[in-house]
Amino acid sequence: MSPGDIAFVLLSSALVLFMTPGLALFYGGMVRSKNILNMLLKNFFTISIVTVVWVLIGYSLAFDGSVGGIIGRFGRFGLSGVEGEELLFMVFQMMFAIITPALISGAVAERMKFSGWVAFTSLWALIVYPIVAHWGFNADGWMFAWGVRDFAGGLVVHINAGIAALALVFVLGPRRGFGKEAIRPHSLPLTLLGAGILWFGWFGFNAGSAFAADGIAINAFVTTQIGAALAAMGWVLAEWRKTGYPTTLGAASGAVAGLVAITPAAGFVTPLAAIAIGLVAGVVCFWAVSLKFRFNFDDSLDVVGIHLVGGMVGSVLLGVFASQAVNGGVADGLLLGGVGFFFKQLAAVGVVIVFSLVASYLLARLVEATIGLRATQDQEIEGLDISLHEERAYVLTD
Repeated sequence: MSPGDIAFVLLSSALVLFMTPGLALFYGGMVRSKNILNMLLKNFFTISIVTVVWVLIGYSLAFDGSVGGIIGRFGRFGLSGVEGEELLFMVFQMMFAIITPALISGAVAERMKFSGWVAFTSLWALIVYPIVAHWGFNADGWMFAWGVRDFAGGLVVHINAGIAALALVFVLGPRRGFGKEAIRPHSLPLTLLGAGILWFGWFGFNAGSAFAADGIAINAFVTTQIGAALAAMGWVLAEWRKTGYPTTLGAASGAVAGLVAITPAAGFVTPLAAIAIGLVAGVVCFWAVSLKFRFNFDDSLDVVGIHLVGGMVGSVLLGVFASQAVNGGVADGLLLGGVGFFFKQLAAVGVVIVFSLVASYLLARLVEATIGLRATQDQEIEGLDISLHEERAYVLTD
């Protein structure tokens, strides 16, 4: 790698790490004021948990060779033999490994014990994430070797985290009052600030996945901007038409949905295709967040509707719009005659959903049966900030 490429990937790695505090603010503004510190800490402490797991064994399981295309080996334990440019690759991938379980925290907001979160996240980062990352990001992983493509994590990050969130919600059950009383965000300005930080950091997430300051990185940067902007527009227009009110929460949620959807496709599609992907993602994800009320599952901050559904939209539409003219590392999509590639993308979406759902559900049941997952009713009523952390976010009087 040239010194310029190295600097570009280092900067991109920092931007991806910056996304996790941004995610904390995005989620934190949407919970009630008595639970914001718990939400911030779940995200922030995930950085520490996953850093340790990734350095010790996660990176090795994801990228040290391959055992049948399913999982890596143990030769990189503790980063043994990892140096130079591979060390740069390792740290960039570490930032992806950090934010992926952090995404899950929004689904379980306001009712999950912090100790249960630490245990679940540790196990999930050790078992589930490295396996799916091996499939999709390692050239020897079965999905990659088969021809499936995931430029920056639609399958590995967003579908994986989104379906894991649904599994955890099934085990935890709903918050007190869900479906019976309004549970409103306490600070939408914080949520909008968090969305802005996510949008900013996402350029490192997607453009950095080119691993070079080249034309593919430029294309990924441009399509990322377009996808986010068009999805925010699509979401706001859809809710405006349905409810009569355009909202800041809708704009923030739509932008994130567009960022999610363009992630698997950013370096493989044209800017014109990014317009279609963004618009579809904004409208479909707006519709998807209402499913929790129809099917009565309490996905507190719409992780399923935005990340699972947005990742599915992007991964499937990559199978439609992919272009070898943009990136020779991908097959042409359905619009250019690539029928086989389209169905490979569909199959990969299904496999990741089934694997992560089952594995995450079993891990959640394991933690529930040992140390427990859910806060007590009294803790939930009082608020997790004071009951679990002996802290308050806002002190209005001395």
